[in-house]
Amino acid sequence: MIRRVLLGLVLTVAVLLLVIVGVVFGDSQAFEGARDVSNVEYPAADGTTLVGYLAQPEGDSTPRPAVLMVHEWWGLTAELAEMADILAEQGYVVLAPDTYRGRVATTVPGALALRISADTARVDGDMQAAFDYLASLPNVDPQHIAVMGFCYGGGVALRHGVANPQIVATINLYGETIDDPANFGALLTNGRPVLGIFGADDTQIPVSEAEAFSAALTEAGIPGEVTIYPGVGHAFVNPETISEGAARDAWAQITAFLADNLSR
Repeated sequence: MIRRVLLGLVLTVAVLLLVIVGVVFGDSQAFEGARDVSNVEYPAADGTTLVGYLAQPEGDSTPRPAVLMVHEWWGLTAELAEMADILAEQGYVVLAPDTYRGRVATTVPGALALRISADTARVDGDMQAAFDYLASLPNVDPQHIAVMGFCYGGGVALRHGVANPQIVATINLYGETIDDPANFGALLTNGRPVLGIFGADDTQIPVSEAEAFSAALTEAGIPGEVTIYPGVGHAFVNPETISEGAARDAWAQITAFLADNLSR
């Protein structure tokens, strides 16, 4: 009897693993990749051709402030490109880089696999390549570039703000945080501001983590603004939600923060 139960458990686990592998494999084979969304290419440090989505405001070619906008754990999707377009309407040149090098997920297991397999050092190097490309554009003022990101991208954006002293402002939307004041890198020396946006009902980034992030910024003497919006969970800011409620308020806070810190 015990042997039969154990065999049943083993078979159940095996079936679940096969389903997960099948879903992840299906993500990589059946759905659009980042190149289907991208409209620009630029080189990585290792010579790989990277892609991204570039959104540009209407008007003349006068150098403008710019924003690096990092995708969620799904990868570079049409939704993220739409967010870049919306922000570009505010007068910014916006580059949404593909940090997964072409891969996109449409399921949670697939997205989890992409996030886990994304090498941190390689992603950070690709972010610097994206910054260098954006700063080189003739209609971009390289002295006024911010970085922002959503979910997985929020943590990536924060790391880039910490590593790149040329970043003027950093926005982390419900991404991984820093709770040790000694780990703020370039932010400790240049005093550039940081905005954190979080949801009170977020089970991935709990309120305690957001509060520790805020406290660390204060202790480090970094101009920080961390807001925890009540009644919302993870990933609450997207093109479908920013016209009402907490997402509307968060988007207004983001655009005001950029206007204050990217004005020339």
